[in-house]
Amino acid sequence: MNCNNCSVSTLSFDIRLSGELNQSIIPIAIDHLERQGLEVSLKDYRLRLDEFGAREFLSFCEDLLETESAEFRINQESYQPITNMRHVFDMEWIDEVIQNERIVSHYQPIVDAERNVFAYEMLARFHDADGQVIYPDTIFPAAKSRGRLYALDRVCRMTAVRAAGQLSDEKAFINFIPTSIYSPEFCLRSTIELAQQTGVDPNQLVFEVVESEKVDDLEHLKRILGYYKSRGFQYALDDVGEGYSTAEVLDELKPHFMKLDMQYVFGVAQDADKQLVAKSFLDKARAAGSTPLAEGIETEEDFQWLKAQGYELFQGYYFGKPAAAPLTAKAVS
Repeated sequence: MNCNNCSVSTLSFDIRLSGELNQSIIPIAIDHLERQGLEVSLKDYRLRLDEFGAREFLSFCEDLLETESAEFRINQESYQPITNMRHVFDMEWIDEVIQNERIVSHYQPIVDAERNVFAYEMLARFHDADGQVIYPDTIFPAAKSRGRLYALDRVCRMTAVRAAGQLSDEKAFINFIPTSIYSPEFCLRSTIELAQQTGVDPNQLVFEVVESEKVDDLEHLKRILGYYKSRGFQYALDDVGEGYSTAEVLDELKPHFMKLDMQYVFGVAQDADKQLVAKSFLDKARAAGSTPLAEGIETEEDFQWLKAQGYELFQGYYFGKPAAAPLTAKAVS
């Protein structure tokens, strides 16, 4: 199986042109590109080029095209308006970040009802060649625009597994995007091998499904989670969405942990509507045999209210912000 999506390989551009004017430009564009020594193929009014050729095509033809009848795609993903192509070029810096693994994991504690550290969530932090911080809300859209989410997710996952090797017996929660995995047997092989090489106990790792509400293929998600489980790892559902909130679906997925989203946690001690959501979530977690975890706790009042309801694990700035090293103390004050 080809795994180019998991590496930072040269992008392949398909440019599809519709309409009489746009299609009349094709021979002129091909002649220009070939004169520049660039490779280009044509099929059904669709040009295929590498990124350098796509840049040259856009520079040469942009002012001539009827842009509303021109679109492109990268690496055979979905077509999008050609007006977005400049943005793809502008986000080329993400390739260097991934290739050089300019990523470190920070540790945020997850505590039990007695405030003892039970686990750490491994949170990716990024920087450029000059050491300047690049924030996640910048890095992930950039990766998505260039079709690099698969590669970014993989390098984040591998970095987190390495960082988990610094823990003693605490668990490590490692985020992953299920839509970035084609085949668990193929795409996750390197992750499993790295865990073995670093001597991390599989039971210590909890792979956390992020954006679970955006996963349309339940069977695919079950294959991924089943693959992890068969190798001794645990998994958690983060931000459980409406699509996975039914008892039947949760019973099928059987997550070891379920996270209540922070939007329902902050201020829950004083908010009747949030309390209803928190109680309903707790019932679903119990029915699914999952350990309930509340994230985003910032006050003692919210912690005590959730603890009184029966939540078992807790995460938030109240117990500790993400840090470059795990806490040395076993208990969080």
